[in-house]
Amino acid sequence: MGYRVAVVGATGNVGREMLNILAERRFPVSELIPLASARSQGQEISFGDKRVKAQNLENFDFTGVDFALMSAGSSVAKEWGPRIGATGTIVVDNSSFWRYHADVPLVVKIERDVIKVQSVRSKTLDNGVGYVRVSQFQEQTGADLITHLDRLGKNGAPKGLVLDLRNDPGGLLHSAIGVAGAFLPPGSVIVTTDGRTPDSKRKYESVPADYLRSSDDYMKRLPAWAKTIPMVVLVNAGSASASEIVAGALQDTDRAKVLGTQTFGKGSVQVILPISRESAIKLTTSRYYTPKGRSIQAKGIVPDLAVTETPDGDLFERPREADLAKHLINDKDPEEKKSAVLDPEKLAEQRKAALKPIEFGGADDFQLQQALNQLAGRPVQVAKAEDVAKAAAQQAASKADEEKGTKPNRPSDGDKANKPVEVIKPTPAPAK
Repeated sequence: MGYRVAVVGATGNVGREMLNILAERRFPVSELIPLASARSQGQEISFGDKRVKAQNLENFDFTGVDFALMSAGSSVAKEWGPRIGATGTIVVDNSSFWRYHADVPLVVKIERDVIKVQSVRSKTLDNGVGYVRVSQFQEQTGADLITHLDRLGKNGAPKGLVLDLRNDPGGLLHSAIGVAGAFLPPGSVIVTTDGRTPDSKRKYESVPADYLRSSDDYMKRLPAWAKTIPMVVLVNAGSASASEIVAGALQDTDRAKVLGTQTFGKGSVQVILPISRESAIKLTTSRYYTPKGRSIQAKGIVPDLAVTETPDGDLFERPREADLAKHLINDKDPEEKKSAVLDPEKLAEQRKAALKPIEFGGADDFQLQQALNQLAGRPVQVAKAEDVAKAAAQQAASKADEEKGTKPNRPSDGDKANKPVEVIKPTPAPAK
């Protein structure tokens, strides 16, 4: 299977996203959206990859262009335009810092086509627990969620529900309000915004005026059990923006336990002010806050249960908002914690031992298994607080060494013996 590319605003009924790469399980930059249903024989395009060669693509020169630079208004995007069905091959330099087993360039087939993204998927697990994955928040995501919940309860209410928001980069605000509102009482506060001007101060609630953009109120089809079913929300550093709004609302209202790793921290509001037909200014006007007033910006949502991707830790470190240069600070908590980035050589040594990428919702999904333990009242294997603190200290030391122009210190060999997990007993409401 190859990769399909779509450009926002281009003609020919293409998808809404600026750039869609058919690959799951990798954290995207804002313009790189992974589609949940895609596979390419185990090969993936990841954050930091660069195109070094293009073949059989008319009017294209990808040489040295980073994926993040292909914006909707760029000349590359305009030239791609209406060529539905065009095919070709690109050679990708995948030896970026974030890779752990990239020895040779990756040759990828691409095809220009209409992208129809299925943003909601669901299934009933063997133990009777419902699993719903939201990969991004689109126009129909709220309505699609209700449809999937109805299917899950066709033969009776599930024993529990896992809402998977991992690697969900966000999307439309009103869709996020609809998703969170499906599990909360009508009229509940989902998120607030605050900025310098009076019109930036807003409160968004689970009411039709805030979650609907049409006359069809899909909440009328919501099964009653969705308001009371025991829930766990899965998140990671790839959960950003709208997905953080949902996780924060369900966490602040004690509606669900949040499990996984700290989210990305995209908690700012931007508006686009047109200057001419071909140019505009994107202006940050306010920040997002959870129902209890916590700022999401540069901090994200800290899970109730910190669980890594595998029993031995995460497969690799992902960049977060706090790692970006000149990012907007968190006005409520200015002391930010950046991602703990390991030395590249040490990272390669640790990750080269045949660790395969995780299929969300699959049999080997460790975080999902811990979510099921939480719902069943069984012990949950969580990350040790001291290991989290050690990782943060290591990152701070690495940054200090970098500023001095010296090579970052590597972790000692003794650190490898420390498993970043421990077992705790949860105290959830029993699954019914």
